[in-house]
Amino acid sequence: MTEAASAREGIDRAALDNPSAVILDLGLPDADGITVLQAIRGWSALPVLVLSVRSDEAGKAAALDAGAQDYVVKPFSVQELLARLRGLLRDRATTASPSAVIDVGPLSIDAAVRSVTVSGNAVKLTRKEFDILWLLASHAGRLVTQDMILRAVWGEAHTEDSQYLRVYIRQIRTKIGDDAANPKFIFTEPGVGYRFCTH
Repeated sequence: MTEAASAREGIDRAALDNPSAVILDLGLPDADGITVLQAIRGWSALPVLVLSVRSDEAGKAAALDAGAQDYVVKPFSVQELLARLRGLLRDRATTASPSAVIDVGPLSIDAAVRSVTVSGNAVKLTRKEFDILWLLASHAGRLVTQDMILRAVWGEAHTEDSQYLRVYIRQIRTKIGDDAANPKFIFTEPGVGYRFCTH
């Protein structure tokens, strides 16, 4: 189980950790919970259970319309929360779950076993290299900012370490056979971040 103290950290952790489900408290200190839910829905079908002090029908409808699978009103018992969470996980088990493997041409990334192959040959990545590559690949086609990568992989204290990130990106490119001058997989958006291409 992973806990996040802010909206931004929560989105980053959901992207990086590939959890079985998300419990989202709408009363976040730095953003509206519905906005966070919509952000997660932009790239994932993860089951989301929403917690809120709002018991009105409009509040529930807004969360469910934004993509939540369930809605629990505070205060609630731990037993109720766990029962609802078990229900979400059962529902997910009976439906097709998103693949934990991303294949792009000769490159294959398997999140379940944290492995990478190129043309069937195993590529040895460090833990952080794999985390960066998976974060980019799981957001394929979208711009992933340097700030988002640094927060997700190194934490809040390293959001200014963009040079450190560039070193890791260079190492990843070398290992997967990607050329920065003529990239096949990882494209640089100068001064902003990176984009993973699937074609």
